[in-house]
Parts: sequence; structure tokens; C-alpha cells
Amino acid sequence: MSVKPVSSMPLGDLETLAMEHLWAEPGGSTAKQAHEAFGQARGVTLNTVQSTLERLFRKQLLTRHKESHAYCYRAAITRQAFLSSLINQVLGRFGGDSASSVAAMLDAAERIDSQTLELLEQAIRERRQQEARQ
Repeated sequence: MSVKPVSSMPLGDLETLAMEHLWAEPGGSTAKQAHEAFGQARGVTLNTVQSTLERLFRKQLLTRHKESHAYCYRAAITRQAFLSSLINQVLGRFGGDSASSVAAMLDAAERIDSQTLELLEQAIRERRQQEARQ
């Protein structure tokens, strides 16, 4: 499956919080709602949250539509597709060395819990079975 590349690889802290908020709110969120959800706790203004959402919209990570006098934002990409795109970008930039890429993946796998590791192993088995059928 091909994943559309994310326009900007790393996200800032507020951008990450905004994406997390919008992935948890599939119906969407206004800047005011987002500010209440994570902006106030971070001590940032409503204007800062609005700017963050606008930046993510320009990066094509969000969609928006007008509701009364405010925009309602939604994630334009799933968390899985976003993470996949980031990983593919990193591997594309540094992936010329397969041994280093595998070593990096193994290093990352050491930091995940056994349940997640089992899911990864199962996905690899299913992928191999799928490739064998083709």
C-alpha cells in the first residue's frame, strides 16, 4: 500500500498535541475546543492554537469547514498512515544501507512491550504469507 508522503517530517510539540486531539475527535474540533482540550493546560493562547491548526491545514494534515464563525478541523490522515509516512521518509533518506535500517528497527523494537512485539511478529508472518500467495 502506498502512503502519501507527509509534507513536513517532524511536528512540533503543539502540532503533535493538535494531531493527537483530532485523531481522538473524529467529528472534528474548533480552535476553541482544541484550546480547551490541550492549549490551556500548556499555557498557550487561543491564537497560538489557531495558528497551529492553520499550519497543519497548510501542511495538508488537516481539513476544515466553516461552522458559523469558526473553522472545524479534522485530521486528513490517520495516525497509522502518518506514522507509516514518517518511517518511510526516514528509511528513504537513510535506507540505502539495509543493515543499518534493520539494526535501527531492532533497536526500536527493544523499546516496545511484548504485546506490541507479538503484533509486529504476527503482521510480519501475515505479510510473508501474502507475498508467498502472489
